[in-house]
Amino acid sequence: MDYFDVTTLIFEEIYNMKKDPLDANRVQLLKLLLDKSALKQDIAIDCEKVFDTFKEKIKVELETLQKSITDPRIRLSFVDKGKHEIYVYIGSDVLVFNLHQNIFRLPDNNPLWGTSYFNEKENNGYFGIINVYNFLAESFLQNRLDDHGYLIGRIFINHERHFMIEGKGSIGSHFRDPQHLLLNDQLIGVILQMFFAYALQFDLYIPPFEYFSEVSVAQIQYIGNSLKLQTAKRLGFKMSAEDTDFF
Repeated sequence: MDYFDVTTLIFEEIYNMKKDPLDANRVQLLKLLLDKSALKQDIAIDCEKVFDTFKEKIKVELETLQKSITDPRIRLSFVDKGKHEIYVYIGSDVLVFNLHQNIFRLPDNNPLWGTSYFNEKENNGYFGIINVYNFLAESFLQNRLDDHGYLIGRIFINHERHFMIEGKGSIGSHFRDPQHLLLNDQLIGVILQMFFAYALQFDLYIPPFEYFSEVSVAQIQYIGNSLKLQTAKRLGFKMSAEDTDFF
């Protein structure tokens, strides 16, 4: 009998002893606090542990790649920004891994509720989320605050470490069945490699001539200061490998 079954029996006994509607309502409020709030806290704490493992695996992967690369121009480094964020410099890109501090429930209309794993136990449908964003490295190195990156993946992790990933290309297509996916150290390594590969597959392309045909005084002054117009990862790169399987 697990924790939630025990608390349910306790509350049923209390409910049978107290007939006052206020007491009965209070029992339900206590159940929500002990069940749902405690569940969310447990997931948040465990996701922080998972995020620490991501950091460790990022460090190992970069160190392993560095052993085979002698060109000092190729960036392979990371910046630990605290408990919930890390910047990974890889080539001309930066991947920002961000652990959201809130816990989310699958929407009622999500088809996963029709599977046995989620249908049998609602608690399985609550997830912590790690967001993965892609930026140009120069945007951070030159402090170009107007440059844009964009979300390339979201990793969902529940209280049993079942997980799924929404993402671009093969990142999203390989990890869609949380009922049968259990996160472990090896899978974290594979997931990181796929995110790295996806970012590196973007090809810089020449924007249309019309895009730069008109500039304001402020823009031309900005060019003089930074030698760059505002650059967006999505705008500045052609996603030629968006739907390509890398592994």
